[in-house]
Amino acid sequence: MTVHFIGAGPGAPDLITVRGRDLVARCPVCLYAGSLVPPALLDHCPPGARIVDTAPLDLDAIVALCVEATASGEDVARLHSGDLSIFSAMGEQLRRLSQAGVAYTITPGVPAFAAAAASLKRELTLPGLAQSLVLTRTSGRASPMPERETLGHFAATGATLAIHLSIHSLERVVAELTPFYGADCPAAVVARASWPDERIVRATLGELAGALSAAPIERTALILVGPALGADDFRDSELYNADYVRRFRAGPRGEGE
Repeated sequence: MTVHFIGAGPGAPDLITVRGRDLVARCPVCLYAGSLVPPALLDHCPPGARIVDTAPLDLDAIVALCVEATASGEDVARLHSGDLSIFSAMGEQLRRLSQAGVAYTITPGVPAFAAAAASLKRELTLPGLAQSLVLTRTSGRASPMPERETLGHFAATGATLAIHLSIHSLERVVAELTPFYGADCPAAVVARASWPDERIVRATLGELAGALSAAPIERTALILVGPALGADDFRDSELYNADYVRRFRAGPRGEGE
């Protein structure tokens, strides 16, 4: 028997992958992060499934449920929000399951930064402006940041930053990034991307904290900073240039692979 870790996506129930939905539909046990996974996804559970909200549980209790279910011959759907590869606390669960000899699989999900970019109607990498995206966070009680992974180090590259789990430190984020990007750099906060109550705040970096002062956002928000968020005068990519020869399209003189 197997524990299937499934990225549930950023919030909209239809942004779960087909594979993830089908796994939920055939597992008699579903453990889900109730504070972040939309309840509508639980409609995919089979009739009579045991459904457990893990929000109030600690690691030992969650792993114990997985071990108990698989020992009883039941597969488990373990639903996490977004994608499992970042900030999911999946790694410690996998380590415990490996120690217990429990098999598991991992199904990726749509990450929050992708949903936020879609809501902003923006590509986060643009020719000549930014060709890198940094996914990071600030230190919190659950996970301190390594000393080498400061916002300043990442900002020095000029890359687009997607800063998770840091809305509570917005003023500090702005203060640390302004010397590198400048106060006029485009920025945004996207709260609960793809949920019905999604909220988007666009501003320059220097004005971002003030734009939220009247109606603060407390949690489940992503801070995005970088010139790609507001530029309209970037050059075209060579990818669709008529003179660009590539394998699937010949050049002006019929050249190509």
